[in-house]
Amino acid sequence: MLQSRALDEVGRTLASRFIFLIICVSIVLSTLAYGTVHYWSLAVFQAGAALLIVLWAVDAWASRRLRLSRNALQWPLVGLILVGLLQLLPFGHDAGGGLISLATVRSLSLDPYSTRLAIVQITALLIYFAATLAFTDGPIRLRLIVRTIVIFGFLLAILGLIQSFTSPTKLLWLRELKESTPFGPFINRHHFAGYMELTLGLPLGMLFSGGVERDKRFIYVFAAGLMAVALVMTNSRGGILSLVAEIVFLVGMTGFRRGRRSRDEADGKSAIRGAAVRAGLGLALILSIFAGVVMLGGEPVLNRFMGTVSSADPTTGRAHFWRVTLDIIRDYPLLGTGLGSFGLAFTRYDTRSGFLRVEQAHNDYLQVLSDAGIVGALLGLFFVVTLFRLGLKRTSSEDRFRRGVAVGALAGCFAVLVHSFFDFTLHTTSNALLFLVVAALATLNGNVERNADGGHRRRRRRRRSIQPKIAPVVEANNAPSIAHNRQ
Repeated sequence: MLQSRALDEVGRTLASRFIFLIICVSIVLSTLAYGTVHYWSLAVFQAGAALLIVLWAVDAWASRRLRLSRNALQWPLVGLILVGLLQLLPFGHDAGGGLISLATVRSLSLDPYSTRLAIVQITALLIYFAATLAFTDGPIRLRLIVRTIVIFGFLLAILGLIQSFTSPTKLLWLRELKESTPFGPFINRHHFAGYMELTLGLPLGMLFSGGVERDKRFIYVFAAGLMAVALVMTNSRGGILSLVAEIVFLVGMTGFRRGRRSRDEADGKSAIRGAAVRAGLGLALILSIFAGVVMLGGEPVLNRFMGTVSSADPTTGRAHFWRVTLDIIRDYPLLGTGLGSFGLAFTRYDTRSGFLRVEQAHNDYLQVLSDAGIVGALLGLFFVVTLFRLGLKRTSSEDRFRRGVAVGALAGCFAVLVHSFFDFTLHTTSNALLFLVVAALATLNGNVERNADGGHRRRRRRRRSIQPKIAPVVEANNAPSIAHNRQ
């Protein structure tokens, strides 16, 4: 009895609803908690992952089936966890000295403590990712999570702009930062830019793909424009370059898809015209974004971006970080120095004074090679190739909203992957979580798509199947009185 009540009309349990709610709430709270980079916020985030596992088990018990997605994007994360566990095994040793020689057994990781923390964090992210793939199982839930991301991205852009104008050196008007420039709830402004790249891709993808109703287009344009302006106002050159790459990607994707569809219909001229229109819209969008930045008083942002070409060190120290990272990769090519051990490895190889401790390589691709070696790089390559292979299939959906979400999600992921050449935005928990959620949105199977008639076909079928069951009930209710009269 209780079990039947726990199931709704489409077989979803109450635990399933709570799992989906936790995913949506975690996207918001992990961002507001300064990007979830402190130990207290990481503990809450990992406790949420543990709660997901418990609710997942309850859902399996109530529905008599274990919901698991076959999406191949989960396997690289599993492989990365196995690499970390392998790095903790005591394969290495340090030879002792003196009269009594004692060999100290050590693991392959230069920093086992950081590697353990990295394994726990990747495991928590994998749980959130797998839950998103398994429980975003219908068009209504797809729309809910997409709207959550878009609305929160819009509100976060407003928060970031207000904070940058009123208190540019304080984190949420509370905490003064001396070694970094905050923006919104993020300690590092580059990470805010990376977050905006992901949230911005969804409304732009739906706009470029025609997945937004005509009466709602202005709302989406306004929200996307404000997010783009907030991104540029972060003064992040990597973020600005990634924004331009994101728009170019959208123009290319939608133009190619429309062009191929038009060629199938033997209308080449309309394909060329449509591609030209989208290219013009993309250029107009870029110009309007920068015009909005200038109107908001962001001339120093543009001056910095345009003036660094002739500066003494346009990389702001990144070139030195990359050279040292290449030295580390040369000595640890196969399995790397250990997940999360870059800070310690850099200190050993740094050729400068060592006054500043560098925790990240400011290039995620080099850091993957440094931390996990060639094995980790192959796992990362498999993830990227699979993401775009599956995502491109979803962009051919007949459901316009689903097609727009797939295009926008791929554009957001593409922008972050471009940004990863210059920064380490995916090392922030909130950004990594949103990246995985957006990757899930790009590759979800056909269960989240509506039918060509707007999704009402299944509902009509249900009504038709119910009507024959109602008629006999009415006849049965009248039958006793007729029989009684006959008697």
